[in-house]
Amino acid sequence: MTLDEYRIEFEQSSNRSISMPVAGTIIWGLVGLLSTQFSANISIYILLFATGGIFPIALVIAKFRNENLVSSSNPLAKLMGLCIVMVNLLWAVHIPLLLNAPEFVPLSLGVGLGLHWVVYSWIVKHPVGLIHAVLRSILIIAAWYLFPNSSILAISCVIVLTYLISIYQMLTRNMIRI
Repeated sequence: MTLDEYRIEFEQSSNRSISMPVAGTIIWGLVGLLSTQFSANISIYILLFATGGIFPIALVIAKFRNENLVSSSNPLAKLMGLCIVMVNLLWAVHIPLLLNAPEFVPLSLGVGLGLHWVVYSWIVKHPVGLIHAVLRSILIIAAWYLFPNSSILAISCVIVLTYLISIYQMLTRNMIRI
């Protein structure tokens, strides 16, 4: 198969790939909401554990959407899987930050968990992933500096906003065709 044929197969089997951003929207929205009810220290732990729930929730959503979230036959789907592994290797940064500078954890998790969007953009030949990753990173930094006492809430709101923009773009963009 050619690269474009793999892209088309990826598009068809992933059904626009929205299960992960929908799950991310749910989790980050929940984290933001809970951060208003708990201290900053507890909220950081809620953030850490909740973000681990994005993939399992995405699997459930994908099942209902007939979205093949995990494919072993398409090399582009494998590439996305490796990007998820890459993003999760950043836990080597998040954990030391938690132990030594916990105020940086919302910043590192917020930016780190969005890096794979760049590769998604390349796969689907659409700027949605670049827009998401760049906008998310810039707005997270702004939120972190502007709202230091409510950084988890502010960053959660930024991420939910960028997910909603991306989900809209994903649902309305033209699919790849040969």
